[in-house]
Amino acid sequence: MAFKFGPRRGTYLDISKKMKSQGLSGEEKKVFEDFDLIYRSLCALLYNYVPASGHPGGSISSGRFVQGILFGAMDYDVSNPDREDADLVSYAAGHKALGLYSMWALRNELIRIGAPQLLPKEDRYQLRLEDLLGFRRNPVTKTPLFARFRSKPLDGHPTPATPFLRLSTGASGVGVAASFGLAFGALDTYGKDAPRVHVVEGEGGMTPGRVGEAMAAAGTASLKNLILHVDWNQASIDSNRVCRDGENPGDYVQWNPLEFAYLHDWNVIWVPDGLDFGQIFAAQRAALRIRNPQPTAIVYRTKKGWQYGIEGRASHGAGHGLCTDGFFQALNPLAGLMQGKLPRCEGGSQRCQSGKDKAVIEECFWEALLLIRGILENNRTLVGALAKRLVDARLRLNRRSRKPRPNGPVIESVFESAKGSGGTIPPELVLQPGKSTTLRGELGRVLHYYNKISNGAILTAAADLLGSTSVNTAAQGFPEGYFNAATNPGARLLSLGGICEDAMSGILAGISTFGHHVGVGSSYSAFIAPLGHIASRLHAIGNQARHAIAQDPYRPMILVCAHAGVKTGEDGPTHADPQALQLLQENFPLGTLITLTPWDPQEMWTLLSTALAKRPAVIAPFVTRPAEKVIDRQALGLAPATAAGDGVYLLHRAENQRAGTIVLQGSEVGYAFVEQALPLLKKEGIDVDAYYVASAEVFDLLPPADQEKIFPPDRAREAMGITGFTLPTLDRWILSERGRRHSLHPFQKGHYLGSGQADQVMAEAGLDGESQFKAILRYVKERG
Repeated sequence: MAFKFGPRRGTYLDISKKMKSQGLSGEEKKVFEDFDLIYRSLCALLYNYVPASGHPGGSISSGRFVQGILFGAMDYDVSNPDREDADLVSYAAGHKALGLYSMWALRNELIRIGAPQLLPKEDRYQLRLEDLLGFRRNPVTKTPLFARFRSKPLDGHPTPATPFLRLSTGASGVGVAASFGLAFGALDTYGKDAPRVHVVEGEGGMTPGRVGEAMAAAGTASLKNLILHVDWNQASIDSNRVCRDGENPGDYVQWNPLEFAYLHDWNVIWVPDGLDFGQIFAAQRAALRIRNPQPTAIVYRTKKGWQYGIEGRASHGAGHGLCTDGFFQALNPLAGLMQGKLPRCEGGSQRCQSGKDKAVIEECFWEALLLIRGILENNRTLVGALAKRLVDARLRLNRRSRKPRPNGPVIESVFESAKGSGGTIPPELVLQPGKSTTLRGELGRVLHYYNKISNGAILTAAADLLGSTSVNTAAQGFPEGYFNAATNPGARLLSLGGICEDAMSGILAGISTFGHHVGVGSSYSAFIAPLGHIASRLHAIGNQARHAIAQDPYRPMILVCAHAGVKTGEDGPTHADPQALQLLQENFPLGTLITLTPWDPQEMWTLLSTALAKRPAVIAPFVTRPAEKVIDRQALGLAPATAAGDGVYLLHRAENQRAGTIVLQGSEVGYAFVEQALPLLKKEGIDVDAYYVASAEVFDLLPPADQEKIFPPDRAREAMGITGFTLPTLDRWILSERGRRHSLHPFQKGHYLGSGQADQVMAEAGLDGESQFKAILRYVKERG
């Protein structure tokens, strides 16, 4: 019996069999053929003059369909890269940055020459030909022309420091997931006529597992505004046979991109000749005409390094040597478009090759770039035709008059409320002493509060743990079930592929980046902290890089590190992981990520609101699973829960002479100290100051004088620590050898902990109240 796919909402189209015309007139094809030659030559120039740096092969193989996107498929405004209603292009294939920068610079030249009224007035909104001198250059570069032209340092992989880009991409499939997140955000913000998101990727970039997860999520959610453009050239760094191709098995995977997309319920358009402009434009027009609600993948069969002289995997991250014969042969076809001869360094290649002097190579590079400029300035037919297409793209966008949907999300309400809370807990979130609740449950209630006041700006997902981690509470009062753009657009819960922390983190980063939502994702801290780390890092890089263009506040995503700590003991050491915090805490540049480590559920409102008000790129609350009794802090002489807003606070102040200083972090050790160790210490007449670390990063964002007032440096020199996380997380709080020797942490006995009920695992770890009491006694005794 033959196997076949079950019913699909998506459709399949072979464009070579459905084309009613050639897609472009002969004159139009001539324009694009000439432009592509200029583009390919510029790619060769970039690789030559920034030796052994960049990826010419994939930049060249994708160039033709990218021209179709920029000069045909997209409705956007070249004069305003930040227009929110415009279609977007996202280079998930970040290694094609060499091609991206080349294309952007050429487009800028077209506008400068052929439609100057559309040229952005400020250089920061342009990528000029002069900026190509900054390809893969550090900001501290001081070569003469880089300084003279104030060239932009262009990162090796794309970031939002480049106009028209929203994301940092290039890291093993994260760019795909984050790009799909942009489509989620745009679709929920604008509704039926949402901006389209065009994503550029290759078949090699589709092999990471997180890409399969993201493909499933997009198909399941019916992201009709998403178009994935696949450069299927069969070549990666190590292989010339990435996918199965007909009867030939692949080196890496046994699907091809058409099958892979169709499996996940996408529309699939096959372009057998991905170098034929007629097929390319016909396919892209067909994608725009599809009326079903599913996302679309256009798969172009191409050749990596086409016409470059080095093809296949040999052109991935490699190319011709500096000013070699192969380089000049690759440029020979350009001679028909130029006046004069191709530039050669004096004395053949010797000038450059002996020019270890970077200024000499830079001068050669600039001479070559001026040749490209001259070709365009002398080809008014080409420039006029392509500039008109850019003018038309702007007119189409203006005619669409896209507006955010009525009663859509209002993200500003979240940040304004967080900033204006002033430490006051809303009445409906106040907890009464003696009540039993969980940290995860209170986080869910705080998220729900913000979702209500923002009309649904909190979009929430989990790795099959919505109820288990209590984040489903955030969506109460909104339509039940999972978001689907066609059938359930009002739902605030996202189905992102199942147990998929990888793709979930990337998608949420894209959702937050679009700017109208806070993406929230939840799983065991043991899983989401490591698996979400790359997406979090790229999201932080992207938010920071954006400041090269505009000083916008960061756009937070929330990684809920749930079931944190050793009290998740029944699941055993595979799940009850104390190591997760160390991956994130103080491991990002200041202000880009904030971890939250509350011990008392009463602290949740204050901590999350403080973090939201500070607008980091990533917020990572660590919340535990077991129910705890709400403490009467006032009756016990403890600091109020709102003190957590300083990040570090004096939880218990010694009433008499201080016998020592204790620093606590982690809910399990906080409760054990307050409920068990502290009463035993009081019974023995031992009085200590006990500090609690609720957020190291929030504390770091305080003015230095406030930090010293809250936690004086001499306290770190005398303190011992007790943490439910790993010993290195105590490093900054415990500075003395004696303090570290007496400190308690889950791995102090040199092994992973076993399974069992929370109290048993705490006892095994030596973190229970009695063990804390004994350790503090030893510490106090040694202090004398």
